Order: sequence, then structure tokens, then C-alpha cells
Amino acid sequence: MSIKDTIDKLVETIHRHDHAYHVLDKPLISDIEYDAMLEKLRQLEAQYPDYVRTDSPTQRLAGKVLEGFKKVEHAIPMLSLGNAFDADSLYDFDRRVRKIVTEVDYVVEPKVDGLAASLLYDEGRLIRAATRGNGTVGEDITHNAVTIRSIPLRVKTQERFEVRGEIFMAKQAFLALNARRQAQGEERFKNPRNAAAGTMRQLDSRVARERELDMIVYSRAESDAEATWTHLETLDWLTKQGFKTSEAVACASIEAVIEAVNHIANSRAEHPYDIDGAVIKVNDRTLYETIGYTAKSPRWAIAYKFQAEEVPTHLHDIHFQVGRTGQITPVAVLEPVEVQGSTVSRATLHNEDYIRQKDIRIGDDVIIRKAGDIIPEVVAVIADSRTIQAPFEMISHCPACQSLLKRHEGEVGLYCLNPDCPAKHIELLIHFASRKAMNIEGLGQRIIELFFNEGYLKTIEDIYTLHTHRDRLIEQAGFGVRSIDKLLDAIEQSKQNSVELLLFGFGIRHVGEKVAKVLAMHFDSMFAMMDCGVEDYEALPEIGPKIAQSLTAFFADTANRERIERLEALGVNMTYKGIRPKKGAYAGKVFVLTGRLNRLTRDEAAALIEQAGGKVTGSVSSKTDVLIAGEEAGSKLEKARKLGVDIWDEAHFEAVFNPLEA
Repeated sequence: MSIKDTIDKLVETIHRHDHAYHVLDKPLISDIEYDAMLEKLRQLEAQYPDYVRTDSPTQRLAGKVLEGFKKVEHAIPMLSLGNAFDADSLYDFDRRVRKIVTEVDYVVEPKVDGLAASLLYDEGRLIRAATRGNGTVGEDITHNAVTIRSIPLRVKTQERFEVRGEIFMAKQAFLALNARRQAQGEERFKNPRNAAAGTMRQLDSRVARERELDMIVYSRAESDAEATWTHLETLDWLTKQGFKTSEAVACASIEAVIEAVNHIANSRAEHPYDIDGAVIKVNDRTLYETIGYTAKSPRWAIAYKFQAEEVPTHLHDIHFQVGRTGQITPVAVLEPVEVQGSTVSRATLHNEDYIRQKDIRIGDDVIIRKAGDIIPEVVAVIADSRTIQAPFEMISHCPACQSLLKRHEGEVGLYCLNPDCPAKHIELLIHFASRKAMNIEGLGQRIIELFFNEGYLKTIEDIYTLHTHRDRLIEQAGFGVRSIDKLLDAIEQSKQNSVELLLFGFGIRHVGEKVAKVLAMHFDSMFAMMDCGVEDYEALPEIGPKIAQSLTAFFADTANRERIERLEALGVNMTYKGIRPKKGAYAGKVFVLTGRLNRLTRDEAAALIEQAGGKVTGSVSSKTDVLIAGEEAGSKLEKARKLGVDIWDEAHFEAVFNPLEA
């Protein structure tokens, strides 16, 4: 056998094993045998580079770094789906469909909580992968997609075709990734969806390769006029081409649809990946053109969104956390229980009033859920099983420094006011180094706690003198020259941040990211802010009495003024470096964001508005000019309608602000 034939045979064999392992979940050989085969292919390709095939499995492993993402215009728009939240909504959907076509059956599939993407094939090979973007224009992510082993680099058919699906991160891969990030002092991802989306936005494909992403394909993109198959026949064809497809159930009636949806909901935790609902589609694709579309979504499909899963467990104890401002937050210590695919052993109790309103007691059986599918919270007590007679008593002294706790006038929370409280210092350092503040990569909670206990870090200024302890830090267990130098480089880079990040990093009460930016843009420097009084702050439309008083108190404190002077002496920037708002059609306009945006984060959308001279607020009022309504928009949308506020969907927002050019 010739060298070329040997390489070709190895490529074909490895493709077959990749499909068996990553798509069918039925490995045919051991990992050791697979690795040996792949290594043999690598060596042959290194010796005979002219015989390297574009669809070789080794090409998944070759790192590629792009300078930026290219735009991709979708020939057929990637539309979002309308939502249903209860059985009545599904009956309404069925009635709407049957008004147009009387004979219809449906298909129900789990709704994977990931990142929508398209794959384009021609002459049997993957030639492009793209994100959904705004539905009309996305971004080219081919360099990252080829690292995903469930995406076939080659298919059987030679025709040109496009498929759509969901890129996601399985639960086990997500837990492993967060464990690695925590060990390295990096910020953990909030959920697998964020991890998958963040990974596909990387310019360096080596990041995607290391994070074990997956993809399930759920449709073939073709015009309604071209469609001749049913949806189930399409899925069968996709499976034969080598794609991992969704678990679809055929349903002859809407009652069968509801039964299938309930089955998916009840088995939600058993899935190896997160699902946030079910997708219901008309099975006969030749009917799609007749049933039609709204401006935003097809009328022949709908997404049923699950409510947050509520799970009973036992409350063993209540602990207390001290925040950077000294606020005390009670935390429930629970019997570990699975909630939406992850083990929960602690949940927030918010504050003393929350505990009293729900009459939560140590020893109770309670109901917990994940607020926004992310943060565990106790929502109710199972009173019938209660054996504890005495109500819960709130602590009166700080758990970290034993100082007497105080309540600010008009507030429900208790505070530790001791300026030397060690817990407050640690939380402030964590906040200061966090992504939304000074964004010091590698300086996470674990590292800060270690350095604090070792005496290297006590104050914010100590961060910028850590380089003087370099040799001793390298000797610390778990560290090396590269990791310490990388951290010190990140600290040095943070000195150049625009001043609003520094101001937000100080953790001043009531001064969030937006307020910090407003102040920085107006006053231009930290020292100009320091010399202002309450009236100067209140002259800004966004600054109310509470914020003005908090700022005045902070800058009046000699210790804070000295800290700022020391930071400047250490080389930390004290001026505004951001973009000045444009004087345009939206200068001075007030925007509110609600619901989930698919193309941008809330922060990115707000930044685009602010760059155009607009203002972003958190609530709808008579002063609101525009509401940007994403998916699952709630009460803000109804209020905006009642007040006659202009309402834009995400596509309209992107058409106006053109984020792909931003």
C-alpha cells in the first residue's frame, strides 16, 4: 500500500471512530488504540505534507488565530421562535395552525440551551460555519467549529447544502472547565450556555479545542418551495450524513404534544446537556409556506419554555456572608440535591426580612429553585413537616470580626461598619480585580484569599506592589514562574484602564458600572471628582441624593483620598479614556433593555447606545423613549405598551446601531 493510500485509510478509519464515539456514543476501540492511530497519522502527515487532506482529523487539532470575525449573510434567515409557557398557549398554537391547514401532525424535540449556528457543505466537505447573529447576518466561526468532534468535516452527499443546529457544552465538560478556571484563579462561567457562546467568540481556535464543545443539528436550511420531505425524514437524512441529531417524537394531536413536552420536562435532569424547553414543529415541511411567518418567527413552530425547576430538600443550617460594603447575607446550608443538572448545597436567603416573611427555620424542609436558572434560592417552607418551634433569630454581630451590626435607615439589610473587618477587605479585593472592574486576569477569589492570609495583600494598593514579592510568590505551592509573571503582567496592564473601572472597583455604595461611567465622562478625572460636593453630583441627571451623599462621604474620608494618591504614584491611570458619545439622532434618548438578546450581551448593547449618546436605565417610565425587547420580555414590555413607549425588537435595534460595524 502506498503512503497516500495509508494516510487515506487512516483518515477514513479515524472518521468512523469519531462518529461512533462523538455522535453515536458507542466507541468501537479504546482511547489508547485511538490515540495511537491518530499519532501514526500525525507522523505520516509530518513526513509527507503533500498528502495532508483538508478533512483530516489532525486539522481539528491545528491551532488557528484570526485577527477578527468576518460577516456571513444568511441566504435563508435564522429566525427565532415564538414562546409558550403553559398548555393553554400550546392549544392556542394548534388552533392557529388548524385555521390554515386542517390536517396536521407535529414533532416535539428537546430545546438545547446553547448557541444557534449554521454549517455549510459543498462537494462533501465542511466549508463554513457561522453564528446566528441577528438572524440575517452572523459571524464566520469555521476555525472553531472544526475543533468540535461531533461536527463532520466530510459527509456522503456531494450536493451543496446547509444545516442549522445548536452548539453547546455538556454538563460534565462545563464542570471540568470551571474547575480548571477556578484552580487557575480565573472567573468561572455562570452556565454552560455562556461558556459555549464565549468559546465560539474566541479568535484562537486552540481555546475551543480544549473546551470540549458539542453540536446537535435540528434542520436543513432550504426554501419552503424546495421542501419535499417531512421534518422526521429530514432528521433521518441528517443522521445518515453523520450529524448528531435531536431526539424527536412524532405526535398526531396537540394532546400528544403536551404529553411529550411533559416527558421532556420530567427527564430534564437526565440529559447530559442543559435543555430549557421543547420545540414543537409541524412535521410536513411542504405546509410551511402555506402556514407562513410573522415578522420575527415561523407560524409552524413554537418553543415551549420550562419554568424553573423546584426541588425539596432539608435546611441544615444558616451561615452568613460579609460583602465588600459590609452587608450581611444569610445563606442556607442544604442537604445536597440535584437542580437542573447540578448539585446544590447552598442557597441565598437574601436578608433578615426575607427569612421572617417566609418563616424559614433551621431544620425545616424547604423548596429551592434556581433564580434565572442560575442562582439557587429558597422559595418556600414545607410547613407540614416542621418540628422546630422557635423562629429563627438573626445574628447581631459580624461573623468575621464580631463588630456590632447596624441597619442603614430605610434599608432591610444589616451591615458591619468596622473598616478593618478582614472579610470586607477580601470581598473588596475580589470586586476590585473582577472582570467588570479592573479585570485583572488570574487574580480570582482563591488567589486573593491565599495572598491575604499570607500577608501579601491587605489593601487595593498592595495589588500594585505584588511585584516586589515575586521571588517569594514563585516559591508558593501551586505557583511557578510563568503563572506569577502572567499575573504580574495583568496587574501592570490594569494600570492603563479608564478611570470609571477604577471608580467602580472602589466598591462605593450605590455606585455601579453605569454611574461610574457617567461620572468619569463628565468630570474626566478622579481628582476632579474628589473636589466636588453633593450639589455638583446632583447636577447630573443620573445622580440622585443617595449616590451624591455616598460619593461625598467616600471622598471626604482621608484614608480614601490617600489611597487614590498612592495609586496614582504607583502608576494607575486617573483619567477617562473611553469613547465620547456622538451627537446624533439618539443623543439624550432614554433606553431600557428587557428580555434575552441573542446577538449581544446586555453590556454590549448598552455600550452601543451610550456611544450614540443615548442613556440606559433599568425601569420603564414616562421618560423612557425606547424599550429594546428581547426574548422572554416580561412586565416591562406591558408597561411600555401602556405608556406608548417605542418598542424595538433585537433585529430593529441592530439595524439602527449596526453592531457588526461597531
